[in-house]
Amino acid sequence: MSDMTNSGFIGHLIELRNRLIKALLSILVIFVSLVYFANDIYAFVAAPLVESLPANSTMIATDVTAPFFAPFKLTLFVSLFLAVPMILHQIWGFLAPGLYQHEKRMLMPILLSSILLFYGGIAFCYFVVMPIILGFFTAVGPDMMTLSPDISSYLGFILKLFFAFGVAFEIPVAIMLLCWSGVTTTESLAQKRPYIVVGVFVVAMFLTPPDVLSQTLLAVPMALLFELGLLLAKLYSRTPTPQDNNNE
Repeated sequence: MSDMTNSGFIGHLIELRNRLIKALLSILVIFVSLVYFANDIYAFVAAPLVESLPANSTMIATDVTAPFFAPFKLTLFVSLFLAVPMILHQIWGFLAPGLYQHEKRMLMPILLSSILLFYGGIAFCYFVVMPIILGFFTAVGPDMMTLSPDISSYLGFILKLFFAFGVAFEIPVAIMLLCWSGVTTTESLAQKRPYIVVGVFVVAMFLTPPDVLSQTLLAVPMALLFELGLLLAKLYSRTPTPQDNNNE
């Protein structure tokens, strides 16, 4: 029995290793495909800032290596973001054999929704939040100041925002999983709504740059997504039927 248990455990470790390798290879393949367009990718991401800069102002590089490494680093993160479906697919492939049939039917839509919400959060950040934030910050400075943002500093700024909004938009999925697994209920979450809203603003404070505007632009969608998650959890959660139990 012990040998069979050890054999099964080693088999799971081997499968986990293989799936991790596949996930890393997917990132590498995407990166190799995009690295030639690294400068174009950076120009696209920097467009909201460039459009907000005053006349005759440009971005600068304070480090000799920054013009090479900043687009290179951004392309690597873009590759990681684009590989999210493949990464989640490998996670699903590892977990699915241990799930019941009704659990698979429950989790597959959640998996697809998590991918769409992650990309939706990044798109919301790029097309809605960044023009507002950058337009505000480039307009409030003293007239005697010449604004010339550093390309590396801007990269760190936008990557933090992209990650924050991508993760924050997963709130409905997180709520559905918590309710589905029995950790909590929609009624309990609804009763704790005032505390959760306060917590949302605290979380937004840590995920975004230290300014009230970006914190608010993240916290408000998070609060709305919390309400959406409650609604979906009420509609989607159900007790397994006898047919489900027979399929197990």
